[in-house]
Amino acid sequence: MKLDRTVTLSVLLAVIVQTAGVLVWGGAAAARLETLERRSERSLPISERMARLEEQMLMARQSLTRIERRLDSPADHP
Repeated sequence: MKLDRTVTLSVLLAVIVQTAGVLVWGGAAAARLETLERRSERSLPISERMARLEEQMLMARQSLTRIERRLDSPADHP
């Protein structure tokens, strides 16, 4: 088995173009990942605030239900 050591210009150009394509793709993927990381860091405090607001709304609904029950109760009316 004998290997030919000559590399044509077209093969060399194809390897260079493919390598450049991989580097561009990798750079774009890294930029997208960085953007997503920044966005998730900004949304974390919002998520925590939303969870607190949901809990407060649940407590307010429970209080309202208790108040309505007391108002509708016939024993409390004179």
